[in-house]
Amino acid sequence: MDKTDNYYKAMSDIAILGLMGSFIKHHRLKQNKTQIQLATDAGINRSTLVDFEQGKRSNTLTLIQLLRALNLMHVFEGFQIQYQQSPLQLAKLQAQERKRAYVSKNKKQKPLSDW
Repeated sequence: MDKTDNYYKAMSDIAILGLMGSFIKHHRLKQNKTQIQLATDAGINRSTLVDFEQGKRSNTLTLIQLLRALNLMHVFEGFQIQYQQSPLQLAKLQAQERKRAYVSKNKKQKPLSDW
């Protein structure tokens, strides 16, 4: 288990909200945006942004809107599900792949056109 995983497990939900708010505020300031500018870009009220940055309240839609306005949608890359096959399963699939094309001798071929 990763150290950071244990770190976040030990944090309270309120502390995680504060962390999210600090993250948004940090990137807002880094991009030199005022609260009004970011709130307008995100389509939310300034008071909602203030509460979010202070970790007072949050919802997923607000987070998405803020990340989109800050061009930080890459944060969601960790949510992507990636399926991995075992080497044995991969070898079986590769063995089943067609290696060459062939025409069955039992089937009659269509006659060529009279043209």
